[in-house]
Amino acid sequence: MDILYSDKDIIVCLKPAGVLSTDEPGGLPELLRAELCTKDIRTVHRLDRVVSGLMVLARNAAAASELSRQIREGGFDKDYLAVVHGETLPRGEMVDLLARDKAERKTYVAEAPGKGVQQAILRYETLGRAEGLSLVKIRLITGRTHQIRCQFSSRGLPLVGDRKYSLLEDGCPIALWSHMLSFVHPTDSRELRFTAPPPDIFPWNLF
Repeated sequence: MDILYSDKDIIVCLKPAGVLSTDEPGGLPELLRAELCTKDIRTVHRLDRVVSGLMVLARNAAAASELSRQIREGGFDKDYLAVVHGETLPRGEMVDLLARDKAERKTYVAEAPGKGVQQAILRYETLGRAEGLSLVKIRLITGRTHQIRCQFSSRGLPLVGDRKYSLLEDGCPIALWSHMLSFVHPTDSRELRFTAPPPDIFPWNLF
């Protein structure tokens, strides 16, 4: 487990692909408890099982409550990197209504408001293009399930390696990486910012 920072209140680490971010058997909190020989590890935000990159977890109830408050009130920033098929604009904003199909475990763009339909907003900037692919940096304004994957694929820009929202066979893990976290330390009020580069494998190594 790659741990970038740890103190009595928080842990910042890189979640491996294939590991649940929630507190379930084999999930990230359980792995960190074993790694650090501690009992109290709490998830305050999530990453899809197939997605890797930065996460912060709380080490006590008070820290979890404060980080959750920052997330609810917009004081917690998350940037992602993604590689998508196609050519994106230099920068843009995506605003959609999203609905969740629990049976299929899939998110869809809804045509109209309704039960369970939520607004989803993200902003992106294109960092590079190569071989028909675009590297984008994404700032989530809302945090809906599968939001990035659904919104880009609905515009004909599926993420490379996405086996749920793309029909293309890329032969690689999904190219979605939690790149930056910025928040205020839950007890000493320091402004913290962490970044981590994606792995040097396809398609990241094209850029």
